[in-house]
Amino acid sequence: MNLEWALEQFGEVGAAAVIGVTVGVLFGVSAQRSKFCLRAAAVEFTRGAMGEKVAIWLLCFSTALFWTQLFQLTGLATVDQSRVVSGVGSLSGAVIGGLMFGVGMIMARGCSGRQLVLAAGGNLRALLTGLVFAVTAQMAFHGVLSPLRETLAAVWTTGGPNVEISALVGGGPYFGLTLGAAFSALALFIAWRNRVSLRVLTFGSGVGFAVGMGWLLTSQLAMQAFEPTPIESLTFSGPSADTLMALLMRDGAADFGVGLIAGVFLGAFASALLSGEAKFEGFDGAPAMRRHLTGGVLMGFGAMLAGGCAIGAGVTGTSALSMTHWIALFCMWVGAAVADTVLDRPRAAAQTA
Repeated sequence: MNLEWALEQFGEVGAAAVIGVTVGVLFGVSAQRSKFCLRAAAVEFTRGAMGEKVAIWLLCFSTALFWTQLFQLTGLATVDQSRVVSGVGSLSGAVIGGLMFGVGMIMARGCSGRQLVLAAGGNLRALLTGLVFAVTAQMAFHGVLSPLRETLAAVWTTGGPNVEISALVGGGPYFGLTLGAAFSALALFIAWRNRVSLRVLTFGSGVGFAVGMGWLLTSQLAMQAFEPTPIESLTFSGPSADTLMALLMRDGAADFGVGLIAGVFLGAFASALLSGEAKFEGFDGAPAMRRHLTGGVLMGFGAMLAGGCAIGAGVTGTSALSMTHWIALFCMWVGAAVADTVLDRPRAAAQTA
């Protein structure tokens, strides 16, 4: 990607938006074709299986970790200068927000990133749930819910810059790269046992590679830009809220996050259309609508409190070895496991009885 041309044509903010669109398209196509979803993987794992969904999620997670750490090690990316690592970490936010998000994605039957991908293919349930997610995220960031979020986040913090796991355990410069390779080997072993196709594995790894590319391209942009430019990668909480406001406000500016949302939607839409999977789908009655919208609210507030969604905290933040994001990811799995056990498994058992 020619960043010099993008800077000359669009300036720093516009070039960041172009990067967002590019990375978003890669993510949208890969996620739509691989059906990547943390919720699906958590349900499969909770019910005692280590199947295709777990393999796909683990491959995405490990690919993001491997490429991010490789780019950081070679100096092509400066992830340690991003807000994810250099900002103050909230341990209470990671725990409470992670649990809320985990419960929410079970209720909504998909994490926030999956909702956007499904909406692009014509799923009206996902579209409405995604809008509720974006509105709630905006309320938690700048609106009436922001005092509550700030209070909960301040209960237990790192007291300074976020803790980087490699430094915490004394793992050295190759710690993240080795960890990513180990998780990749585990993912491929699970995929081999479940006979997951090479096509699905390729697209699954593409989701994680998009995260690494986000770090790489925004780092390169920051090195070449005259004005300070954020170093960031994929997340859907803040960008969803920003995109909503950009659409509602006449002077709303397009930046990396807004470009990312547009790119994911375009990539997923094109992929669904070309594969013949695009079709309109709606709610199956009022109870299903209430469940999905409640899930959207929990995900929106939980993501802003935890420092990101299933992608933003669970893949992007963890790829930077941010301790609070690893905690948030763990709590998302716990919240999902509890919600599936309490809400979904009894219903599934009753239907098969």
